[in-house]
Amino acid sequence: MTNAMEQLYQQVILDHAKFPHGRGLTTDAVAPGHAIGESHQVNPTCGDEVTLRVDIDPADGVPVLRTVSWEGQGCSISQASISVLTDLVTGAELTEVDRLAETFRQLMHARGAGLDPDQEDALGDATAFTGVAKYPARIKCALLGWAALRDAVARSGAGLPATTSQELP
Repeated sequence: MTNAMEQLYQQVILDHAKFPHGRGLTTDAVAPGHAIGESHQVNPTCGDEVTLRVDIDPADGVPVLRTVSWEGQGCSISQASISVLTDLVTGAELTEVDRLAETFRQLMHARGAGLDPDQEDALGDATAFTGVAKYPARIKCALLGWAALRDAVARSGAGLPATTSQELP
């Protein structure tokens, strides 16, 4: 990765950390037929934590993640990752949410090598975390919100299997 690309990625992370998208748990009334799920996850290594809530619309038998909201505290990496996650999955079908979550996990296991261009295109701003994957202690920070997302969706009863912070690499 070029130095210019690393600087761009760092700027994306800093921007999302300073101005996080989706922050503030929604308290809106649940629309008829929608499923709500919530998960609280903690990274025991550093103390980062997040409570993440999802609103899933069954959308004629094809569940769609309508909103993601969250509250959390922690390092810039964990907070920015949750912000990027919010942008990436809001409005997506749950099968796509699962695919994106798995692709992001693959990125974190690539140890900074990145993924193929199609996978990186699908991740959008989440590719900014490529360099984070070089630092094993920071991988858990980047994956915290993704673990909360998977668990919140599972708790909603709408689909994906639950996970816990102990399953984070």
